[in-house]
Amino acid sequence: MVGLEEDVCGAIRDPDLIVVSRADPEVRLVYRFLPMTRVGPKFVVVVVKVKPDDAFVVTAYLTEKPMAGRELWKKGQ
Repeated sequence: MVGLEEDVCGAIRDPDLIVVSRADPEVRLVYRFLPMTRVGPKFVVVVVKVKPDDAFVVTAYLTEKPMAGRELWKKGQ
């Protein structure tokens, strides 16, 4: 993820998709498509834990496609 810090921030500012984690209903998976990374086109995923009075980033990673789960928000809908 070195060098992708701005893309992680960009995913939070302007996501393409937000999904509720199937494993933890307090976790949101925030996706943004990156057409070019060192390993080809990928989604950056920012894992955000949301509490009633707080929210924080748990981790971020790259993936080929979004995970299944309940969509909270999708760009263009």
